[in-house]
Amino acid sequence: MQSILELRHLKTLLALREAGNLLRAATLLNVTQSALSHQIKQLEDHHGTPLFERKTTPVRFTPAGERLLKLADAILPQIQGAERDLARMAQGAAGQLRIAVECHTCFDWLMPAMDVFRNRWPEVELDIVSGFQADPVGLLYGHRADVAIVSEIDPDESVDYHALFRFEIVALVAKDHALAGRDYLVAEDFATDTLITYPVPDDMLDVVRQVLKPAGVQTARRTTELTVAMLQLVASKRGIATLPVWAAQNYVDRDYVLAKRITVDGLTGRLYAACLPELSGKPFLADFVNTTRESCYLNLRSVELL
Repeated sequence: MQSILELRHLKTLLALREAGNLLRAATLLNVTQSALSHQIKQLEDHHGTPLFERKTTPVRFTPAGERLLKLADAILPQIQGAERDLARMAQGAAGQLRIAVECHTCFDWLMPAMDVFRNRWPEVELDIVSGFQADPVGLLYGHRADVAIVSEIDPDESVDYHALFRFEIVALVAKDHALAGRDYLVAEDFATDTLITYPVPDDMLDVVRQVLKPAGVQTARRTTELTVAMLQLVASKRGIATLPVWAAQNYVDRDYVLAKRITVDGLTGRLYAACLPELSGKPFLADFVNTTRESCYLNLRSVELL
């Protein structure tokens, strides 16, 4: 029997298992959902059997689908490993990635992504530049960091920006706060309360940059280095905080505080990996970006790939 199996089919099935549904799998592979459906239908028609049960969440595979997944689990890691070996032979594997971050909550997703990457590129020395960095791109120019995780693209900087993901930022209020019954908050809702933040400049806060400043709203500020301290202040009605959904979700799930959308359309933050142009061509840098994107998309709530 002639096989029509291609590597893209195996990658599709693995992505479907990891992402849980067709839409998320298509996003992970950067293809349309219809293209993904067509691939699977092609396999099912050829073999005369369904590969997964429709309308199940998360997706549930049939025995035929499980057999192909077993094949994918055996073959794809070997192919990916061989491709990394070829890149090592061609360009060298040794290197270092010293990562600087301007975001206090980045460590929630950065550490797991680094663990995955470290297993793939053991020869690359990974490190995090200690402490919060107000100007991480400046560290690149001074060769004190190799990658900077930043929230905005500055066209005046002579660095390359690699898109990571976008995410929703929510406002956190006490359960008995005056705004607890609102579906979403607007700029004016912050005017008479205290905004509790990490100790960073205003222009590094999405809620200030995107919501409060355009509306001409100023608010009292209180700062803390620790997320848990921030949420304790919120719970005791000392003010309102804003955090990415992934950083706040555990406290919301435990009914410690309430999360509210910011504006009717929601407040969106973005993250990029910046590096000097000479590093962009390194295979391990490209794999670091891809690993981070995939890890965050699969494991963080309210994350979309850029």
